[in-house]
Amino acid sequence: MLDMKFIRENPDAVKENIKKKFQDAKLPLVDEVIEVDAKYRADLQEAEALRAERNQLSKSIGMLMGAVKKAADEAAKAEAEAKVNEVRAKVNAEAEHLKELEADEEKLDARRLEILYTIPQMIDPSVPIGPDDTHNVEVQRFGEPVVPDFPIPYHTEIMESFEGIDMDAAGRVAGNGFYYLLGNIARLHEAVLAYARDFMINKGFTYVIPPFMMHGNVVKGVMSFPEMDAMMYKIEGEDLYLIGTSEHTMIGRFIDETLDEAKLPLTLTSYSPCFRKEKGAHGIEERGIYRIHQFEKQEMIVVCRPEESMEWYDKLWHNSVELFRSMEIPVRQLECCSGDLADLKVKSCDIEAWSPRQQKYFEVCSCSNLGDAQARRLHIRVKGADGKTYLAHTLNNTCVAPPRMLIAFLENHLQADGTVTIPAVLQPYMGGTKVLIPTNKKA
Repeated sequence: MLDMKFIRENPDAVKENIKKKFQDAKLPLVDEVIEVDAKYRADLQEAEALRAERNQLSKSIGMLMGAVKKAADEAAKAEAEAKVNEVRAKVNAEAEHLKELEADEEKLDARRLEILYTIPQMIDPSVPIGPDDTHNVEVQRFGEPVVPDFPIPYHTEIMESFEGIDMDAAGRVAGNGFYYLLGNIARLHEAVLAYARDFMINKGFTYVIPPFMMHGNVVKGVMSFPEMDAMMYKIEGEDLYLIGTSEHTMIGRFIDETLDEAKLPLTLTSYSPCFRKEKGAHGIEERGIYRIHQFEKQEMIVVCRPEESMEWYDKLWHNSVELFRSMEIPVRQLECCSGDLADLKVKSCDIEAWSPRQQKYFEVCSCSNLGDAQARRLHIRVKGADGKTYLAHTLNNTCVAPPRMLIAFLENHLQADGTVTIPAVLQPYMGGTKVLIPTNKKA
């Protein structure tokens, strides 16, 4: 969410930013919010003047009542009482007008806030310009992508060869988009999460398990309305939503707080289940456990000073690269273009893992710098050494999100005989197991 003062002083820049995000339908909102804001501030000023005048008039009523008591005769008393009634009438009339102004203020402020929630954040100058994800830009590859000389089955078939997944039963229990993980596949799932947790702790991040639900005002503070509609499950009859990612409650933790600058940056890594609607139809390669309603994730979150946020952005996505390469999975960094950025984001990139089966990369991590957008919505401020306060910057990045990342893991570690090798970093979390051996010959 942009600062209203910034919009007033830089309307052309805000409009140009909207054009860069290919959201031209929002262009009229800039002029509208400036007009609404002007009316709102004029009402505030008039209301303040009215309150000051009412205070003076109220004081004068006391003096006039004294004149009534001191009146020398009936004529003088009647004249003084008339003045009292005149002032009282004026006070009552101004009270009614003040009510009208306050009601108008409330409507104007609500509309102003609605527009401010809709106008996108200013993107970083380095963001490539393009209307959608087809214009995202590959920046760098890490590790050599390999296409083996044997066919790689679909990921659920690989899991079935280890008797490691049951989607039919999950469908009967919860519907499409759910799964049971079993045996060594379930253990591998948890091994990856545990390894990612320790990887981030060793980077100096504090491990956190946050709430898995949040109030509506926190939802509005951490994400845009289109994201909210596409992702969030609401608890019927309660002001609670299931989280789509732990970043939401992790940032929400600091709502309405003023943080000590000396304690920044806050570097946190959180575990949570995640719940998403995943609206829309998806291609065949996005079935199985690629797009699901429930999954688990290890996340990275940073709250820092504005001047440090780009440095932390680079550190976060490099953490993802290092983590996946340590598990011997080739990855690449893909810079998200302007049209692919959610409205709160200043800059974002995806880390994509190599899929030997599809012979292409697919997203496994998403790293974002949100500037002060979430902090402005949630009123997260920082108090500096000079006593002045300013808005914090917030960032987040996926550490690992199994079971999706298991697709990349299984495809890249599958051998011609159907076994799956376990890289050295994961072996301690798998009880020393170095190779998974299929148990279901029919798969």
